[in-house]
Amino acid sequence: MITVIVHIHADAHSIPETAQEVADLPGVTEVYSCAGDIDLIAIIRVRSHEDIAHVVTERIAKVAGVRTTRTHIAFKSYARADVEAGFSIGE
Repeated sequence: MITVIVHIHADAHSIPETAQEVADLPGVTEVYSCAGDIDLIAIIRVRSHEDIAHVVTERIAKVAGVRTTRTHIAFKSYARADVEAGFSIGE
């Protein structure tokens, strides 16, 4: 599985509706509303790079209220336990 993080700038007056519509799309596993310069962050999990293009450009970008997107492909996932294990000595 490929994990993709999509930063979404949305129309301020429709953030909750936009977030829900994005969350309902196939391939989207989570959507977070955020403080700061990004309105929404969507987590996508797909099987191929072609699927990334399909979900982001053909689905998310066409949701009413989405102004722009910025896509990031994750290389590796780290959990707190993984990071702590990496710094432990002698274990």
